[in-house]
Amino acid sequence: MSNGYSALELKADDAKKLLAAKSHLGHVNCQYQMNQYVFKRAPSGAHIFDVNKCWEKINLAARVIAAIDNPEDVCIVSSKDIGQRAILKFAKFIRASSCASRFSPGTFTNHSQAGFREPRLIIVTDPQIDHQAIREASYVNIPVIALCDTDSPTKYVDVVIPCNNRAPHSIGLIYWFLAREVQRLKGNLSRSEEWSVMPDLFFYRNLEEIRKQEEDEKKAEEDAAAETMQQEDFAAGGEEWQGEATQNFNEPVVEDWTATPAANQDWAATETTQPVDWATAEQSNWS
Repeated sequence: MSNGYSALELKADDAKKLLAAKSHLGHVNCQYQMNQYVFKRAPSGAHIFDVNKCWEKINLAARVIAAIDNPEDVCIVSSKDIGQRAILKFAKFIRASSCASRFSPGTFTNHSQAGFREPRLIIVTDPQIDHQAIREASYVNIPVIALCDTDSPTKYVDVVIPCNNRAPHSIGLIYWFLAREVQRLKGNLSRSEEWSVMPDLFFYRNLEEIRKQEEDEKKAEEDAAAETMQQEDFAAGGEEWQGEATQNFNEPVVEDWTATPAANQDWAATETTQPVDWATAEQSNWS
């Protein structure tokens, strides 16, 4: 598809990105229409895509998108959660329209519907999930570009991009490649310079994991602050104790009890020498 142009050939850095995002790993099952894009089969049973054919299809899809005069006539559809962030960012950079939620039946065919659209091109993330959009596009003769896995149906799909459409990193990277190539074809970005936007911006992020990470970071900060405050209080208490010990603490005065006259007193002499008649004493007390 590159026709010998070195600028359109797959670079080593782009190939590393595709392998790192696992875009080349397909499903265990394979449709006969997708067999032409398979390079070989892994020992685990998963089919492996030909990276060069995937890159050629990305360039072809980017040419189709760039050929639309009004970018708003391009509609990107994704009912899958892992592809919604990618299509929103892709629509932002190429100034297209997006449908990042449940696709309402009749969006392309029902004129009386509030969300009716008449796009000239649609891009779907998964033909199995977005089958309603593809079927309605076939009714009104709208070309379809789809990210297809080895088991994805290709009926009514005009341009197939063979890739792993089950991994969030793979979906985000494919849309990042499309956005970069469209901007290069339109002259907004030079091929001699690297795009400042990172592929991480197109990746899906789980809200629960983000909240859990924020809570863990907040808890770690609180524990660190409490530990620091405890160390400061301990240091301040030690300084105050040392000051009291040097200034206010006085040694007790020990008296010599042997020098007192009570020590030399004969306690035995003070005792009565006459015996006490306890019977007489008890009668006198009770009478």
